[in-house]
Amino acid sequence: MHPANNWNEALPVGNGRLGAMVFGGITTERLQLNEETVWSGKPEDFVNPQAKAALGPVRQLLFAGKYAEAQKIAQEKMMGDKKVGSNYQTLGDLQLDFSHTPTVTDYRRELDLENAVARTSYVANRIKYTREIFSSAPDQVLVVRLTADKPGALSFNIKVSRPGDKANITATGNEITMQEHVNNGVGVKMVTRIKVLNEGGALTATNGNIGVKEANTVTLLLTAASDYWGSEPGAQTGKQLAAAGSKPFTQLKADHVKDYQNYFKRVDLNLGITEAAYYPTDARIVAMQAGNVDPHLLQLYYQFGRYLLISSSRPGGLPANLQGIWADGLTPPWSADYHININIQMNYWPAELTNLSELHLPFLKFLEALGPDARKTARDMYGLKGTVAHFTTDAWHFTEPYGQTQWAMWPMGLAWSAQHLWEHYLFTEDKKYLKELAYPVMKEAAEFCTGWLVENPVTKQLVSGPSISPENQFKTKSGDVATMVMGPTMDHMIIRDLLTNTIAAGKALNQDAAFRKKLQNVLSRLAPTKIGSDGRIMEWTEEFAEPEPGHRHISHLFGLHPGNQITKQQNPELLAAARKTIDYRLSHGGGHTGWSRAWIINFFARLQDGEAAYENLLALLRKSTLPNLFDTHPPFQIDGNFGATAGITEMLLQSHAGEIQLLPALPKAWQKGYIHGICARGGFDLDLDWENGKLKQAKILSKLGNTCQIRYGDEVISLKTQKGKTYTLDGNLKPL
Repeated sequence: MHPANNWNEALPVGNGRLGAMVFGGITTERLQLNEETVWSGKPEDFVNPQAKAALGPVRQLLFAGKYAEAQKIAQEKMMGDKKVGSNYQTLGDLQLDFSHTPTVTDYRRELDLENAVARTSYVANRIKYTREIFSSAPDQVLVVRLTADKPGALSFNIKVSRPGDKANITATGNEITMQEHVNNGVGVKMVTRIKVLNEGGALTATNGNIGVKEANTVTLLLTAASDYWGSEPGAQTGKQLAAAGSKPFTQLKADHVKDYQNYFKRVDLNLGITEAAYYPTDARIVAMQAGNVDPHLLQLYYQFGRYLLISSSRPGGLPANLQGIWADGLTPPWSADYHININIQMNYWPAELTNLSELHLPFLKFLEALGPDARKTARDMYGLKGTVAHFTTDAWHFTEPYGQTQWAMWPMGLAWSAQHLWEHYLFTEDKKYLKELAYPVMKEAAEFCTGWLVENPVTKQLVSGPSISPENQFKTKSGDVATMVMGPTMDHMIIRDLLTNTIAAGKALNQDAAFRKKLQNVLSRLAPTKIGSDGRIMEWTEEFAEPEPGHRHISHLFGLHPGNQITKQQNPELLAAARKTIDYRLSHGGGHTGWSRAWIINFFARLQDGEAAYENLLALLRKSTLPNLFDTHPPFQIDGNFGATAGITEMLLQSHAGEIQLLPALPKAWQKGYIHGICARGGFDLDLDWENGKLKQAKILSKLGNTCQIRYGDEVISLKTQKGKTYTLDGNLKPL
């Protein structure tokens, strides 16, 4: 084992808001720091003023099959001109420079997922040095604890820095403060404070640094904040630092572990253990790439996904971005923003399934915060009521499209995201939440969709457009490569999902009967999902040739996952067509990015093909996983981690098709194991144990007292439950 040579080998800690990448260096320890609100940019309105007038002519050209001409107009007159750049940025670096020898023995670097603590230890000059690092949610502070097994052995220098050298850094007594108005004033004002608490030895503050000499033990407390939420960051960080500094280290750590385990311990997965479990994780990934089978590594990867969500998404904060909260530099890939054409949705796929429902809330509240700009974009760009958002957004909540039509001319970002609002309700049945947060956002998104749809002059069906199948292209009969059509399949799947859910939400709240009737009428006229002449689900309105048949987005399978329109129970013919669709994509190189491969695991789980789901899970670990278990696009994107954790859960439990299905896609490789604490819609927690590839026992805790249908293979039972009671079934679904 060795210190991290680069960022992709460093280990992440986080409390939902404040995070660090821990390198585990010997003579120099680097902690690359992040705080979720450190963003450049500002709110900006950049709707193209010509968009509203261009909408009708673009639609006419598309209906006439003049795709290239329509695209040219849309590019010129519908794309916005985003002038203000916005990036999620590093908070900076905390650097510890040690005076001891670089030659050490017994080096060990680890991330303890049970306790959310990163540790580095080694022996230098016959002294054992240990560093423990964690980010505490109860105390809102990053804690670095340094110890040695000989008194007076800790001598080192502490400094903080930030790229660009524009931060104001001062050191006085035992505190360092770093302040900056990021991006030359176009962004947030941020403050970081560090307090050094030494037991024994002496401290010296000079030139923004603090030197520690001959201490026995040292605890560093780091707080950070910005003015993003409207508070004064200097006062906020000072208050947090004072509160944390009044607690002994043992209390800080105990409170942190208790808070973290409240989430983490809810789910326990066991897929078996092998000798490989005793080797370093990076070596195990290399062994897997060479063909080694390591079920325990898959188990670790699953829980690492849950760890990352707990560490990057907490109620009251921003949602996890493209990199969770861990991003280096001032311009991370894709700005580490909020792509709403799959990536942020995938971040939250495991939230409800893996018993982390509360951690879904930052995303759901973020959708509400998009509302004001989403209303303005719907009105000014399209002349419509309701709310609309396109392919991406940021901490400033913009909803307009910019860039190329190939990825930007897609007004379904908010409509897709609204699925999460309803899913949270299906798992919790929280009526107050539905009334106050979810339904108002869903209703406005549905209102936009009803105004957006227009009649196809030939079929007389309602279609969406101008729009795309995210980031994909097709060849026209004249040989042009185009992106936009009237009526892409994914749009209709998303709209069908949204309108159906909005009707159900209105019924649950017993309100808006006339609006529900309107939505029902629109649904009856919406163009259906079609199967092409080759047996595949059609991606566009016509069977166009594809310039990239292995494209990473497989958007026209939205109805299979994360939607519930294609199921074995309801429409086996669409399920068969979905299988052909994904087989075709894979045969042409699909799944070549980490997040795409993670989506494919979920597809095969829903197709109830455990072997194919397992093969793609292995492919994700072998081809798209970095040494620290982060997913790589490449480069790093966190969505693949979250998508894979959701996919493993879908292999073991599904509840999207009106029944709770046990072990629907269990692969042969997992002959014996268990998963305890995962969740099903309707308010159920389940413990599943299996042996010899077959269900041994199922325990069902009913949190709400609902009746449920339970399926295992061809066996189906109806279970009437009482709230708070647990029911135990054997492998034949007979009560125990």
